[in-house]
Order: sequence, then C-alpha cells, then structure tokens
Amino acid sequence: MTQPVLEVRALAKHYGASEVFSGVSLQVHPGEFVAIVGESGVGKSTLLNCLAGLDQGDEGQVLLCGQDLGRASDEQRALLRRRHVGFVFQAFHVLPHLDVAQNIALPLMLLGQRPADYAPRVQALLEAVGLQGLGDRLPQQLSGGQLQRVAIARALVHQPALLLADEPTGNLDPATAARVMDLLVAQTRSHGAALVLVTHSDAAAARGDRVLHLTPQGFR
Repeated sequence: MTQPVLEVRALAKHYGASEVFSGVSLQVHPGEFVAIVGESGVGKSTLLNCLAGLDQGDEGQVLLCGQDLGRASDEQRALLRRRHVGFVFQAFHVLPHLDVAQNIALPLMLLGQRPADYAPRVQALLEAVGLQGLGDRLPQQLSGGQLQRVAIARALVHQPALLLADEPTGNLDPATAARVMDLLVAQTRSHGAALVLVTHSDAAAARGDRVLHLTPQGFR
C-alpha cells in the first residue's frame, strides 16, 4: 500500500485543564475520502486545524506527507501547507477585493508562479466547477453555491495531496449542498487527492469511503 498522505498517532488536545479529545489515530491514503462526524463541541474543527498544522496537539503526532508537523518550525509548517494542503471552509473565505479567477489562483501566487504559467490551469478549473465566463466577477456578484465552487477550485488549483473541508455545505440549501458535494468529490477524485471532511450532515458524510465518529476518547 502507498504511504499515507496523513497519519495521526494518539493525538490529544487540551485547553487548560479541559481535555478536548485524546487517543485520536488515523491514516488517510491518496484518493481516500474520510468523513468525520461528532457532537457539537467535541473538537472536530480543532482536530482539522491540528491536521493542517494550524494548531498543535499536546500529545501524539501528525505526519503530513511523511513529515512530522510537531517537529517542524512555523515557517516549515506554512510551506508544507502551501504545497500539500487545500482548504474548503463553511464561510467560503474568498477575498472580496479579488475577482473569481484571482481568488482561485491565490495558492499559485503564494507559491511564486507567474500568471502566464497558471492562467490555463485556472481556466480549466473554472470550467470544471461550472463557472466558465465568470472569472472576472467579484465575489459579491455570486451566489452562495457559486462561492463554494470558487473555494473548491482554489483548494485544488495547486494539486494538493490533502484536501481538508470544514462544514463546506453548512451555509447552503439541501439541493445546492448536494451539487457542491458532487463537485467536491468528483474534483478530489480527479486530482487523486485525499479528502478529510468534517460535517454535521449525514448526507455529506455518507459520501465518504469511511465515516469516523469523533468522541473525547478518540474515534469510534
């Protein structure tokens, strides 16, 4: 079997004397879709932040593409995220002063690529997510479903090994949510990326290859 894109070993997180979760272990391989569900307040978003190196556990290890995030410097973690991780959030987090094409291209800009080099990839993704002809629109001119498609395209444009999605359909009506999940799964599969999805939606979770229930004592 191929090396895991993501490996978590006995991860624990505390806030002061309060334990959020402990004993979290997980492997995610290329092309695999893992959905994480759990009660509100159990730490699903905190876990996702730890998987990305935005936060650190108090015990255990997180290995991204074989590299231990806990042993990496802030700069090294930022570079690992930039190269290997894509994010899709519930609140979209598109930049209002950039047009759609610029928002999608942002990870490539941050990696120092030139517009002439990345323009064809941005255009291909605009077509893949059904936003052809809308590259010069500003975010405020789009619907919620369209904004989430922009966020998916942005998360995949640099062809990351790992895509992390935090309640990506939470602000959408059921029909739009279903279309966004179709797109998210199809695009992730086509890129060969591993997908870890945190969700309250049973319908979204059911799309996963595995569904893990996060509890304070780890997964069940």
